Amino acid sequence: MAGQYKPTDKLSYVIANDYRLLQVMSRFGMSLGFGEKTIMEVCGQCGVDAATFLAVINYVKDGAENHPQRVERISVTSVLGYLKRTHTYFINFLFPNIRFHLLNAIDCSVQNEIAFLMLKFFDEYVEEVRKHMEYEESTVYPYVQKLVDGEFVSMENAHLLSRHHEAIESKLKELKNLFMQYYPQTEINEKLNSVIISIYQAEEDLSIHCLVEDNIFVPAVRRLEHQNKSRQPKVQEIQPVTDFNNDEQLSERENEIVVCVAKGLSNKEIADHLCISINTVTTHRRNIARKLNIHSPAGITIYAIVNKLVTLDEVNI
Repeated sequence: MAGQYKPTDKLSYVIANDYRLLQVMSRFGMSLGFGEKTIMEVCGQCGVDAATFLAVINYVKDGAENHPQRVERISVTSVLGYLKRTHTYFINFLFPNIRFHLLNAIDCSVQNEIAFLMLKFFDEYVEEVRKHMEYEESTVYPYVQKLVDGEFVSMENAHLLSRHHEAIESKLKELKNLFMQYYPQTEINEKLNSVIISIYQAEEDLSIHCLVEDNIFVPAVRRLEHQNKSRQPKVQEIQPVTDFNNDEQLSERENEIVVCVAKGLSNKEIADHLCISINTVTTHRRNIARKLNIHSPAGITIYAIVNKLVTLDEVNI
């Protein structure tokens, strides 16, 4: 289908053209069994704002760089419902499902320390995502709902709309890469391959979720804020985080710090052990994360074991 989707397009044809839009549909609270109805008809039947639904599916289809969104047509209430259902899907279904199949695909016995650490890495990642989404549910979304209701909102809360999606997306990519680079395989493991494919799909889904928040939801909320500009100062713009990625080798000192991290030492303990300042330790750890593109203690521990910098007996698990 060329161009953007339109209200008169049949929803069945739209879904058939891009399976990802099935998830978008369900997250707007729209169920299957819509027959030959158009997008406008199904949205009306389900009580969904058609302009907002079209904005999201066209964004997923083409991206904002091809079709900039007209935020004045976006229903913030509809996007809020969409985002909340997406959170429920990730926390209550997708991540538990991946973990279940991951447990069936890898050997988590004490003899396979890499598998155990990767499972730990996954659990730490899911907990981080859960906390991020809980923060949005308990703090950001109520703030936005007050704006929707026309309430006065002190601009000291404007920072709530800042986004920290980079770390969440990069860690899922990191988990996938750790499996492909470091998990020991003596034969083809179709179960594990299936899990890795699921992680690829989750990575894409999470990326779309974050982009919808950043490029549709946030601009629409900003518009609500500006409508109340007579009572509120301008929102401070959030500066993007620079993404570093290179193939530098770790220095001898950095390898020493990797070993300390794998052994479970805190920054202060590392500083005392190596006779350096805590600030120096922090700088080295930041450089290690940049060089290896590994940002968690569990990931650093896996790297240390695979590269024989430490043994399993030395690791704090």
